[in-house]
Amino acid sequence: MPLLENGQVVADAWVAVADDQPLPATGPVLVSLDRMKAEGGALTARGAPLGVALPNDAEVTDLVTLVGDVNRLSLIALTLPAFKDGRAYSQARQLRETHGFRGQIRATGEVLRDQLAFLARCGVDAVELDHPNAEVLWRAALAEFDAVYQPTGDGRAPIPALRRHVPPARREDAA
Repeated sequence: MPLLENGQVVADAWVAVADDQPLPATGPVLVSLDRMKAEGGALTARGAPLGVALPNDAEVTDLVTLVGDVNRLSLIALTLPAFKDGRAYSQARQLRETHGFRGQIRATGEVLRDQLAFLARCGVDAVELDHPNAEVLWRAALAEFDAVYQPTGDGRAPIPALRRHVPPARREDAA
């Protein structure tokens, strides 16, 4: 499936390794949270970039407790199992805003065009998007809304904050 990083299609350097498969000798690997729980010490001792696939029903604090410093990971993949399931948005925000995660947050699963701007606002910087014009969709989605209502860690001022700083119109200006 095509991988978009910051809106550009790139080759995926990460190898997703199933729980029952051996790890490659070198290179970045993406493992499940269960495998990280079982083999955390050996995985981090490899010295290669390490990523964890965080299920949407897992608590971010469980991962943080497991690895100590979440920035020991280079990638955290979040799953969107269905359009109506927004837990990955909360996980992404917690990783970025509460725990200061600086690595890549990747959205996988049922990622739709309508979700791209919201995912980016929550801190997701890579998505697996099965569409022939994925880059075009990304740019269009991010340009679609120039005003936002909810504050997030992306630094954009929400509309209510902007309204507080706009002086009220004078009566003669409104006429």
